[in-house]
Amino acid sequence: MTLYEAELELVVAQREFAADGVLALILRHPLGEELPTWEPGAHIDVALGPDLERQYSLCGDPADRGVWRIAVLREPDGRGGSSYVHDELSEGDKVRVRGPRNRFALRDAPRYRFVAGGIGITPILPMLAAAEAAGAQWTLLYGGRTRNSMAFTGELGRYGDRVTIAPQDETGLLDLAPLDAPDALVYCCGPGPLLDAVERRCPARLLHVERFQPKVQEAGPEGAETGPDREFEVELSRSGRTVTVPAEVSLLDAVRAAGVEVLYSCTEGTCGTCETDVLDGTPDHRDSVLSDEEREAGETMLICVSRCRGKRLVLDL
Repeated sequence: MTLYEAELELVVAQREFAADGVLALILRHPLGEELPTWEPGAHIDVALGPDLERQYSLCGDPADRGVWRIAVLREPDGRGGSSYVHDELSEGDKVRVRGPRNRFALRDAPRYRFVAGGIGITPILPMLAAAEAAGAQWTLLYGGRTRNSMAFTGELGRYGDRVTIAPQDETGLLDLAPLDAPDALVYCCGPGPLLDAVERRCPARLLHVERFQPKVQEAGPEGAETGPDREFEVELSRSGRTVTVPAEVSLLDAVRAAGVEVLYSCTEGTCGTCETDVLDGTPDHRDSVLSDEEREAGETMLICVSRCRGKRLVLDL
């Protein structure tokens, strides 16, 4: 899949805490130029340093072309990205960004049910405004550890009782019973256990989720959706090369080692940057991005984690 993505150097115009441990950043073009358009659900890649790149959802107003807003949860046990943002990134600093990219787009519908857990509120925020502007019926169920740790609750106050704020220390785990018989599109973002619970309750045709962490994949026997790691060949149609991918090497690493430049970011199958068109062969999908329908169609794959179910793939690279 070939998509145009802007690569920009932006300035941190403002830092503001949106909740305990959640830092909101306002990014602006250094010359005041308009930023690329985006739609609810989009995210950007932020280069924080050598080999330190992270993805953050845009959570501001898509109509405001002057700024982008992101929010970053401090994760003490993370891989260093959130600590860098919180401790090293100051107002006036410049950061390189790529995007926006959207694998969590809001489809038109008369009714929505939104579910957010913790920092998962970030892609949901602009969706609420879009649903409101479209005159759709919607509700939001928003959970977190404590009320003080839940970002943007003040902004949500304008929506009244359509928003349910449910801190775990006050109400326990989120009550997902209303999702048992959904009559609307369901959009959910948050920690893995929450998304897994929502997936068990909602029909796949109505459910849209975005994961910040990769979904646990279980290897299966021959013929299962996710098979064992094994060697295979990939033909790169535009480059005119055929590359052998050993069992212990990712498809992305094998392609890059062959000297073919490809866009990539998370290397975990969650951001969608490396999504590539499949011209022939059957992918062994191991990502946390593609829908069941997209996996069955087999027209694209995320080459950072996915492999081949046969002996050969042909990719549009």
